Amino acid sequence: MAIATTNPVTGEVLQTFDELSAEQLEDKLGRAAAAAASYRLTSIEQRSAWLRQAADNLEKEADSVSRLITTEMGKTYRSAQEEVAKSVRGLRFYAAEGPAFLKSSQSDASRVDAKETFVTYQPIGPVLAVMPWNLPLWQAMRFAAPALTAGNVGLLKHASNVPQTALYIEQLFRDAGFPDAVFQTLLISAGRVEQVLRDDRVKAATLTGSEPAGKSVATIAGSEIKKVVLELGGSDPFIVMPSTNLERATDVAVKARTLNNGQSCINGKRFFIHTDIYDAFLERFAAKMKALVVGDPMDDTTDVGPLATESGRDDVAAYVNDALGKGAKALVGGERPGGPGWFYPPTVLVAVTPEMKMYHEEVFGPVAQVFRVSSLEEALLMANDHPYGLGSNLWSEDDDERELFVRDVQSGMAFINGNTTSYPEIPFGGVKRSGYGRELSDLGMREFMNAKTVWIGDDAGA
Repeated sequence: MAIATTNPVTGEVLQTFDELSAEQLEDKLGRAAAAAASYRLTSIEQRSAWLRQAADNLEKEADSVSRLITTEMGKTYRSAQEEVAKSVRGLRFYAAEGPAFLKSSQSDASRVDAKETFVTYQPIGPVLAVMPWNLPLWQAMRFAAPALTAGNVGLLKHASNVPQTALYIEQLFRDAGFPDAVFQTLLISAGRVEQVLRDDRVKAATLTGSEPAGKSVATIAGSEIKKVVLELGGSDPFIVMPSTNLERATDVAVKARTLNNGQSCINGKRFFIHTDIYDAFLERFAAKMKALVVGDPMDDTTDVGPLATESGRDDVAAYVNDALGKGAKALVGGERPGGPGWFYPPTVLVAVTPEMKMYHEEVFGPVAQVFRVSSLEEALLMANDHPYGLGSNLWSEDDDERELFVRDVQSGMAFINGNTTSYPEIPFGGVKRSGYGRELSDLGMREFMNAKTVWIGDDAGA
């Protein structure tokens, strides 16, 4: 993929960017290493002040940044505004909570024959972040905010179709007062990630993206004995039981499937509906999906914009066509529209079976699979019969059902009676082929810190 801004509404290439030369990349890596040596010594109070300034600047520039995001990847302007606001919140969260997260944790020294013992949390140096296009600001920010709070240095290899957003993020931190080279964007192709990750000056990596990309980065990092955090695909289950508020559940189901034009790893994608309310749910859900307005993402009346790339739209169409060809039924949508841009309509499919590709894989677009189940146990069996385990969602007012769901669903996150989302305050991540490690909260910050054990004994005269 060329490093370029291409408008998904029209398919027009708006701006192209040259890839870094070998000399330019070497210069950036050298400056990152030099910056790491001094930045680690800055106080947490100073880092917090710079983070607050970055948040203030981003908030002031919210309109222009939202328009840029919409232009580069096609999400609605309203959704882009929400992404900017979440990024501001993330920066302010780490500015406020960073001092507490970095405090040493004390242990009972008497149990280990010491006068004093504690764990101190220290930065490890430059960290490479390989980030996706679907949430081009927030995905990068949920790496950058904790990394910079910890005293690490960031190297961002962003998706090639959001180069202007990637460059803006570097400028944001520079303008906020962070020292030169503490956060740098690398305009390089995916094929050069291995070179960067194998460089001794780069100490770890985090990747949000596809399973193949995750396997590649994990393999390279493993061979170099470097820490890596992976947030990969998801095909999240959305389970609805009879005790819930059906109208509320269907409203959130529509949002869950079409948020970000259906291009989010934690979108609800597989809907398991108890047989007692299946027909009522499906009628409401299909009607609400059909009523969504597809169009120009800058228009306030638009609910769903185009998919971000032509290849992504082709992939979604291929999954749907495969399912329809093998017996699935489209109650809503299911056909790729003509005309310019990479649009795909909200689609509701029933009668999806294991013979169909989408049953076992992730459809990254506004396509919902709806299944009838006779019990929560059956829903969980079907939900867990999948290689991914990122988020999960249950709608129930029954305490026993909630307890069973939390205990048995195979996912990194379990949301009950609310849409699955990410918050700076709580950990984010998955299990199985959805990856490992955690982002956000104190856990996300400490993923890339040295938890150094300190043991102090009595002096020789004791």
